[in-house]
Amino acid sequence: MGTGIDFTEATEPHRRGLLAHGYRMLGAWDEAEDAVQETYLRAWRAFDRLEHPELARVWLYRIATNVCLTALQRRARRELPSGLGGASDPDTGTDRHAAWIQPMADLAVAADENDPAAVVTSRESMRLALIASLQHLPPRQRAVLILRDVLAFPAAEVAAMLETSTAAVKSSLQRARAHLDAVAPVQEELLEPDDARARELLKQYVAGFENADFAALEAALRADAALEIVPSGSWFAGKVACMAILRDAIGAPGAWRMLPTVANGQPAAAAYLIGDDGRHHAFGIGSLTITPAGIARIVAFGDAGLVQRFGFPPAV
Repeated sequence: MGTGIDFTEATEPHRRGLLAHGYRMLGAWDEAEDAVQETYLRAWRAFDRLEHPELARVWLYRIATNVCLTALQRRARRELPSGLGGASDPDTGTDRHAAWIQPMADLAVAADENDPAAVVTSRESMRLALIASLQHLPPRQRAVLILRDVLAFPAAEVAAMLETSTAAVKSSLQRARAHLDAVAPVQEELLEPDDARARELLKQYVAGFENADFAALEAALRADAALEIVPSGSWFAGKVACMAILRDAIGAPGAWRMLPTVANGQPAAAAYLIGDDGRHHAFGIGSLTITPAGIARIVAFGDAGLVQRFGFPPAV
């Protein structure tokens, strides 16, 4: 390039957006990070062929999309337990095995906090239910829908990225939208993490675990609430079934510590379980879908490593 713009200056502003793009495509935080690393390696090797710095965004997303499409050729799609079949029986449970969707911390892909509309849009496009639904689209349809409807690239630019025609992009987008409508859950009003009602319901959730306050937890759940547990693959539908599982899991007061956070644009908590040494050790992340009527869904990710990835210590 004869512009005097160096590689970091041209590409670094796009890193968080590319991470979010990789996550939407792949459904896994670690795979998205690998995809971004590969994208930057390929971009660095070809940087001298970038003619204008203002084209860096399109150029990087083209590379990243194709990195993700290659990765998707090598594995099955990722799921949440509810995507594998009917709800479990609280008395027997189940033991499904799959490649699971991972949650992602909001701070990893945070939008410009000075633009509230951008923050809300970013959160909506990262919600777990949408990420799970996207995984049901064929990879190229998934790419087209994300590039067009989430990132707002013109059809002609998407066609160039995917080395196809504009007409093919428009046709693929139409099919992707129809497919997504068929597999996506019914849309409803979700509360932002900083909403007063959302904060109160998260507080009740935390109290339910830390104090074994089953009344507070039950009051926070909607009648049709669902509970999904990763990696066991079990999921439970209805407040009665969910409470049967939660009562057993919570045990005695003081067994759990919960630290509030935000995952995928939704209220969440980092969970710690008491150990033999009397300290609470990282257990996983609980992601909540919160509506004005209460908590509609809990997705419990039992992965201690996630707690540190969300910026919390291994023990408290």
